[in-house]
This record gives sequence, C-alpha cells and structure tokens, in this order.
Amino acid sequence: MASVGRGTEGTSGGGGGEEESFEDAFENIPVATKMDLRCALEECTMALNLFLNNKFSEALELLRPWSKDSMYHALGYSTILVMQAAMTFEQQDIQTGLATMKEALQTCQKFRKRNTVVESLSSLVSKQSVEQLSEEEMHAEICYAECLLQKAALTFVQDENMINFIKGGLKIRTSYQIYKTCWLRQRGYIGTASLHSTEEDCREIRECHQVLQMTQDSKSTNETYYQFEGGVQLGIGALNLMLSLLPGRILRLLEFIGFSGNRELGLQQLREGASGASLRAILCSFTLLLYHTYVSLILGTGESNLVEAEVLLQPYLQKFPKVEFCVCVYFYKVIVLLLLKM
Repeated sequence: MASVGRGTEGTSGGGGGEEESFEDAFENIPVATKMDLRCALEECTMALNLFLNNKFSEALELLRPWSKDSMYHALGYSTILVMQAAMTFEQQDIQTGLATMKEALQTCQKFRKRNTVVESLSSLVSKQSVEQLSEEEMHAEICYAECLLQKAALTFVQDENMINFIKGGLKIRTSYQIYKTCWLRQRGYIGTASLHSTEEDCREIRECHQVLQMTQDSKSTNETYYQFEGGVQLGIGALNLMLSLLPGRILRLLEFIGFSGNRELGLQQLREGASGASLRAILCSFTLLLYHTYVSLILGTGESNLVEAEVLLQPYLQKFPKVEFCVCVYFYKVIVLLLLKM
C-alpha cells in the first residue's frame, strides 16, 4: 500500500526540491482495501512522515480506517491522541486518549496467540513451547505491550490518586513482562547480557531457540523482523533506563517483584534501536536525547553524553527543519550547546 504514495511522486510539479516532492507524494492517499502486516507497516511509516511534517490531521485520517482491524494502525492512531492528551492535559483529551487506547488494546488482543483451556492450565505447571508463535503474533505482543505502557502513563496523568497509581503500576508490570519475554525470544541463546540471570530466563531462552532460528534464518528477506526488533529495543531500553534512575531501595523492591533496572543494558538497547530503520528508531533517539540533555542534568547523574546527543539530533534537524514537533529537538540542541559551554 505504501507504493501508492510513491506512485504520485512522479506527477508532482517539476522543478521542485526534495521537500516539495515529498509533500506532494502525500496529497491524495487512497484508502487501502486490503491490509496485511507488511502493508500496515508501510502505511504507518507514511503516517509517521506525515506527522513529522506537521500534517497531523492527514496522519490521523490515514490511520483511522484500519484502526480497529490492524494492530499497527491502532497503535499509531492511539499514540497520536495520547501524545495530544499528554501535551494539553485537558480532561476531554485525556478521556479520548484513554478510550482510543482501550480500543487499540482490544485490536491488538485479536492478533495475540489464543490459548485453549488445556494450554492455559498446562502453562501453570510448565513453560509452554513457543515454536507455534507466528510472526503476526510476535508483533501483536509488542504492540500490545506498547499500548499498555502508554495507557499506564496516561492513567497517571488522569488523576494522581492511589487507585490510579496501582492500576498504572500493574499495567507497567504486565507490559514489562511482555517486553522481557520478547527480548529473550529475540536473543535466542544463553550467554548474552540478561535482564535477570535466573534459571527461568535460561529455560525460556532454550525453549525459544527453535522459533528464533526460524526467524533469524529469514532476517535477510523479512523486513518485518527488524520492526519487531525495534519494538523490543525501545521497550526494554526505555523501561530499564527509567527504572535504573529510581532510588536504590525502591529499585531493590521492584527487582524482588520481577522488574529490572539495568542502565547499561537500557542505553545499549536504545542505541541499537536508534541506529536502525524501524518505526521506533525516532522514539529511541528522543528517549536518549531526553536522558542526555534533561534527565542527567536534573538528577545530577553526571552521565550525560553530549557528543552522542548532538549526533542523534543532526539527522532529524536536517530532515524535518520546520516541523512543530521538532521544537523539542531545537530545545534539546540549545541545552546541549549551553552545557558544552559550561
């Protein structure tokens, strides 16, 4: 479906620069009549480009028709509305964001692996084999975890009471466990840096080795694998980095209930994600920018890498120089320059 947009590029007015050709390519985007995983990723890439070029309404219109039938359309559509709610703090926007994210979770749930009663009962006794997990189901896990994490964040914004705090915490824990399982599946072998060096993790890695070999054998021809990989890197990286910033006593308590706050692993995963070409690459970059130019300064960790922050900024400043969304990028750049002079 993404090829539709490329087809209009040649009909744009001659003599224009790259920016004009790019914008003309998205003037009239027909609605898809069929949607599979690959087409969904292509359309969401188009929507991301529209969003980063200040065409917020067009991005929403492109995603809306399939937002209840495609996990990536549901994720993209709800993410834009959640970002709007987080920036305005208006109760109406927050309620809209929560309602849309709830629908997105339901859409993602439709694509997740369904266990029979016997399988559910057997999983209580022993770990279930994942060799029958399809490519679509793997992506559904990542999209579901990402939606769950965003809904948890919006729950905190909605009302800062103890009930919402507990609800949000439970959603984060569920999201973290999904990311952790997907990360172990992605690694596929013992001997790499781990979130938690436990026998359970090692057993899960061994069980996932067979399905990972099938997936990795087709990596060169299967672009969707890299999108899955980018989602895992964003989730594991951001959650580990965020948890590692908590006080030691709280972190030890969280580790006791299954969380992990490995800062080195978090930064490594985010860097790998930022250097890739997945949909989440820009989110990995902004997370690293936030850490290097704001969080490290506020918390006084002394671990900010200003050279890396400048390198991360340049591609987006060159590609999207007039974008309202990139106002925050300019803000980061000013902070970096000020810190370099200190």
